[in-house]
Amino acid sequence: MAGFATVMMFITTLHLASLVRALNVNYYENTCPHVDSIVAASVHKATMNDKTVPAALLRMHFHDCFIRGCDASVLLESKGKTIAEKDGPPNISLHAFYVIDNAKKALEEVCPGVVSCADILALAARDAVTLSGGPTWDVPKGRKDGRISMATETRQLPAPTFNISQLQQSFSQRGLSLEDLVALSGGHTLGFAHCSSFQNRIHRFSPKQDIDPSLNPSFGSRLRSICPSHNKVKNAGTSLDSSSTLFDNAYYKLLLQGESIFSSDQALLTHPTTKALVSKFAYSQEEFERAFVKSMIKMSSITNDGQQQIRLDCKFVR
Repeated sequence: MAGFATVMMFITTLHLASLVRALNVNYYENTCPHVDSIVAASVHKATMNDKTVPAALLRMHFHDCFIRGCDASVLLESKGKTIAEKDGPPNISLHAFYVIDNAKKALEEVCPGVVSCADILALAARDAVTLSGGPTWDVPKGRKDGRISMATETRQLPAPTFNISQLQQSFSQRGLSLEDLVALSGGHTLGFAHCSSFQNRIHRFSPKQDIDPSLNPSFGSRLRSICPSHNKVKNAGTSLDSSSTLFDNAYYKLLLQGESIFSSDQALLTHPTTKALVSKFAYSQEEFERAFVKSMIKMSSITNDGQQQIRLDCKFVR
């Protein structure tokens, strides 16, 4: 069985590599040449009204790509007894779907039936990073929109409680390396974490220790004050780093200081390769941004051969 799994992973990696090459930054050059600026305008407008939008769009793109590839299936609405991805437990807190809807509406007025929702989401994630002070890059385009979305498949998303072995397996199954894992984890420089996602580190961590000993003691105490053991505040939680609306390398610096939020963040320090990369990115924001762009292009090019089309409405399959 182990040999079969290795062969399947090799085949998957080759397939993903071919799909990366199939995408093209000039895909809409003749059919919708202003697609980038139209999407950017929608993201910018939303961000001016709500500073949490960039983090939401970046997370949405991650969650989309890790289930059935980057096919915008995370945008589809549940219908009847079919519960869609967006209503799966890990995705309940996703928001800012309206930004993609608004961008799609604007594009349909200019070039109807041309631009996929999947490409809009990939572009919006790039714009989210750029508007937060991070790098920009040319997004390869040409993704198709998936027609299948199932909440049960969100179990495949890497959980905040994962250890390094689980993280490595999750990423390698999608053709992503340990460097991609560490670079993409830097996306945690933006956003917010609810108490439920790190409760395991600050209450009953082990039979002998209440708090994860890898946490800075004062930081652990602060998290406990925000999230008491019988927390009843629905949206209680904390920002993922000290500058949660600014795309920088503070995430890595705090990780080295024992001030990470998720177990999966701390796990990056338990493997020599990932630990060295954390130190490298903490030391140089330039190195982090270079690696992040490379890994984002790689991740956002993951797709599959399922039922795909260009959806005229990002919420529904017609």
